[in-house]
Amino acid sequence: MNESRKLLESLGYPSTDSKELPTSTKRFPDGAQYRIELPSTEGPVALKETLKELDRLGITVHRISQGSGIMLQTDEEIKEMCELTAERGIELSLFVGPRGTWDISAQPFTSGGKSIGNRHEGADQLVYAMEDLKRGADLGLRGALVADEGLVLLTKEMKKAGQLPEDFVVKASVQIGSANPVSIKLMQDIGADTYNVPTALTLSKLASIRQAIDIPIDLYIEAPDNLGGFLRYYEIPEIIRVLAPVYIKFGLRNHPDVYPSGQQFEALNNSLVKERVRRASIGIQMIKRYCPEAKTSELGAEGLGIAKVNTSNVSN
Repeated sequence: MNESRKLLESLGYPSTDSKELPTSTKRFPDGAQYRIELPSTEGPVALKETLKELDRLGITVHRISQGSGIMLQTDEEIKEMCELTAERGIELSLFVGPRGTWDISAQPFTSGGKSIGNRHEGADQLVYAMEDLKRGADLGLRGALVADEGLVLLTKEMKKAGQLPEDFVVKASVQIGSANPVSIKLMQDIGADTYNVPTALTLSKLASIRQAIDIPIDLYIEAPDNLGGFLRYYEIPEIIRVLAPVYIKFGLRNHPDVYPSGQQFEALNNSLVKERVRRASIGIQMIKRYCPEAKTSELGAEGLGIAKVNTSNVSN
């Protein structure tokens, strides 16, 4: 194995998983080590319920994301979500709408074809996804989840061509599935601004990835069942130390599949977001208990994909 390891090292990559778990010296632009993310906030009604619970429990989150997609939100709904998050200095990230699992192909639903997942099939679907991103940006959105390597690359080209704002945050979805230092460095190089790693990677494997990339890592502390259902709360202090800059992401186990979501799931979504905020409060208490010195960002911090709306009355 020596020759293989030497080649990796000559290319600037770690050649073994980091058993010693070195402390990361990398940071967010404001010097913070970690930020908090809440996923699966499906629409403005669920978002309002989330914000109400955050206020009730007195906790701060930096990014709110959603899975059903830009495509299935009306202009008015997207604008409302942008306004609600922008006035607090919170990043809003909406998934690109058309993708493989919503196309007419059956392969993503077969046991051998799940790796296709949320990737885009054919040139037309890439164009639809690009249009989805442009529509969101025109309405003020400054962050989106992307689950296809080709579309990640296209977002970089769209920024160069002036079709997407330079400050638009491209969040590579956990659905991409890249799981090693080389493949995730590739995602960084082609345009990912932040990368959601697979949920079941050990700290040693994650540490080797951190050594290879500079962009933030997004990591589920609690993962939905279809992503493993893992609960990693007691690992949070080490995750922050080893993986900074890192988004600590609170999904929810026993979370039914509500995608694509809509008014038919409104009551259920409201219940799910309330419990998700509660789970985040448990994680934040863990941070205060075991690593109170860890630095987090203020709302509105540099690098957050905060929507661009009329924020003349915003106070962060």
